Amino acid sequence: MTTTVHTNLAALGAVQSFNSVNRGVETVQNRISTGLKASGARDGAATFGIAQQQRAEASSLDAVTTSLNRAISIADVALAAGSSLSDILTQMRQKAVAASDASISDISRAIHNADFIALRDQISGIIANAVFDGQNLLGGPAGTNITFLASTNGSNSLDLPVLDLRLPATPNAVASPAAAMYLGSGTALTTATNSVDAAARVSASLDFLNTELSRLGAASKMFESQKVYFSKLKDSVTAGIGHMVDADLGYESARLQALQTRQQLSVQAMSLANKAPRAILTLLRDI
Repeated sequence: MTTTVHTNLAALGAVQSFNSVNRGVETVQNRISTGLKASGARDGAATFGIAQQQRAEASSLDAVTTSLNRAISIADVALAAGSSLSDILTQMRQKAVAASDASISDISRAIHNADFIALRDQISGIIANAVFDGQNLLGGPAGTNITFLASTNGSNSLDLPVLDLRLPATPNAVASPAAAMYLGSGTALTTATNSVDAAARVSASLDFLNTELSRLGAASKMFESQKVYFSKLKDSVTAGIGHMVDADLGYESARLQALQTRQQLSVQAMSLANKAPRAILTLLRDI
């Protein structure tokens, strides 16, 4: 090997090795500090690009889950109000049946009527207050729906039915099976005959109410199932991202120790390579 003071090939090789090891140490330290083996496009363009796409998908799944949670909350408020309405109609039916007894006095019937009217007048307030985030499922119009997201691309949706549980101004004709609220907003227990009619209307209204609440409950259950599905789907997407970009910290820690050892050896190699030109000076001192 030629010995020269102008070009020290051994030292240059040692420097290249030292720089390579330093780059490796820097890469491993970045993975340990971030916990990612691909924290940017420089670390792996394809892997990082796919991971970013899946992160966007996970964020979209969050939006869908938020929409489903909102739907569930709206339905829960409506079902709670509907349960209260069912209890009120049950009490109203009891009052109407009691007032239909021809043997009771007018005073007793008036007492039942006062209770009946007080219960009846609560219905509109309960319906008006059954609101969550501006949506009311009990105030009609019947036959309409509120639509919510059920996919990240907007191609699928789920509906909550809007119920019309408002009392009409005048009583409807009683039908079987009931298909509407038959109790009028001004219905009262003034006579035994009126009380019999009112009891039939309350009973038909109660049947309709319970049927409609069952329909709404079934729709709410469907939203619950979809929420569970999207929650599992997001977990799977998140796990997939982790498989692609998460660093194995145990492996990286062991690799860092190995690189640090090589780093020290590279320093020693540069020191040895630099001794060769100095040996020439020793030779020259003997001239």
